[in-house]
Amino acid sequence: MKIGVLALQGAFREHLNTLALIGVEGVAVRLPADLDDVDGLILPGGESTTMRKLIDRWGLGQPILDLAASGAPLFGTCAGMIVLAREIAGGEAPILPLLDVTVQRNAFGRQLDSFEADLAVPILGDQPVHGVFIRAPVIDRTGPDVDVLARLDDGRVVAVRERNIIAAAFHPELAGETRFHRLVATMAAEHADPGEGSGRRHHPTRRSRSST
Repeated sequence: MKIGVLALQGAFREHLNTLALIGVEGVAVRLPADLDDVDGLILPGGESTTMRKLIDRWGLGQPILDLAASGAPLFGTCAGMIVLAREIAGGEAPILPLLDVTVQRNAFGRQLDSFEADLAVPILGDQPVHGVFIRAPVIDRTGPDVDVLARLDDGRVVAVRERNIIAAAFHPELAGETRFHRLVATMAAEHADPGEGSGRRHHPTRRSRSST
């Protein structure tokens, strides 16, 4: 089992380090071919506008959508959450509209307004999750199939899940927090081996390349 980390820009090294810490092989994803052998993908924090341009430049958009359609887990942190959102407040066009939420960019102000917080995330156990918020987004709206995983004390939504798509407004990887990555690894293992007799799932990206 391998989990990819989108390595175009942003804090991708920290995610690769966290995967190594929990004993999971991480793959730096820069080109569509890098997605061929992964069973999950992490989209890191960074600058979402730059990520949009680089995803388009290197032709990664459709292969990532195909990976998600195959059932592989995707996990976006901070800017990665913006990349996955179906709607971005202010009318900006979505990038990879996989998550039925509306996201507000830079909801907490400038980088000087960064902060840390302990968050209750019941799906990850009783111990609070420590998150680092750096020019973080926030979720203004969630669709009917979206589960809220975490809120701030003021009620604002900062982590969600919709089937195989998970997103957090904060950086667990900068706080030494591994439980989100362990959850993604568990989901990726189930994707890689969905059951006896069914074998490894075949990514739509592979099918489309072999048929052209």
